[in-house]
Amino acid sequence: MVVRTSTAVVCVGTAALDTIAVVTRLPEPDGRIEASRILTAGGGPAATAAVAMARLGVRVELSAVVGRDAAGDLVIEQLRVEGVGTRFIERREGLETAQSLILVCENDATRVIVTKPAVVIPSVPDGFEWVHVDQAGYQSLGTGPRNYKLSVDDGNPVPGFSAEGIDLYAPTVAVLSQRFPGSLEAAGHAATAAGAGQIVATDGANGSYIFTNGSPRHIPAYPVHAASTLGAGDVFHGALLAGVVQGRPLHDAVRMASTCAAISCRGLDGRSAIPTLTELDEALASTEFTTHSEGAIA
Repeated sequence: MVVRTSTAVVCVGTAALDTIAVVTRLPEPDGRIEASRILTAGGGPAATAAVAMARLGVRVELSAVVGRDAAGDLVIEQLRVEGVGTRFIERREGLETAQSLILVCENDATRVIVTKPAVVIPSVPDGFEWVHVDQAGYQSLGTGPRNYKLSVDDGNPVPGFSAEGIDLYAPTVAVLSQRFPGSLEAAGHAATAAGAGQIVATDGANGSYIFTNGSPRHIPAYPVHAASTLGAGDVFHGALLAGVVQGRPLHDAVRMASTCAAISCRGLDGRSAIPTLTELDEALASTEFTTHSEGAIA
């Protein structure tokens, strides 16, 4: 039995249904290849982050828009099974639920994604201590004062972005460098000056970086044999916020998120291999992970 924290979080943004095909290579134009496996699974950055939080014992709701169709039924059912609250999911007649087609190359675990974007939810629900948004959810934020703490997933570039008022800012290293050109340290200083609070930049298998007063500190990735990297960034963001709301120091929350995301890569979809809190704590205590170095980056 999972014991939920009392801290309430709402994830705002995309809930989708993924169709995943496992192939040995990508097809040429007008080409044809055979898949060794085809499966469907829940997806979407905000929804997958919510599932990661629920697996780690955080009380979390999802706010999103889906259609009154079979895909929407499946998306909601999968979230409920995971313990994610669905009372803020809006269902619309005549709307097709967001879906993605994904080719996963089994030789190197890379993937190609074709996606039908989600419809943006009109506003953020009230009454939550933390609000976590993806690129779609960011469009739901109002312009007035906020009575909640804001976490932003800037892995998929966010249109109309402003760092002002973000309590937990988590871009990729590439996006951070695009928004704030210069060295990694210069980008961290610029994001801090622009109003971002705690900053964590992800760099895939290379690990991630915490910025303290603008200066980056490297946190290594957990070593894992990946079947697919699909959803790993979304899992990272959910686990990172889970660690923060559970009261862990940011350094420990990032280690937790990095490990959780890496373990999730053992599954082909973005969710099935997300660890529970007990499984995650066992991985964090392993000598396999603790022997990897970490330190400041010039």
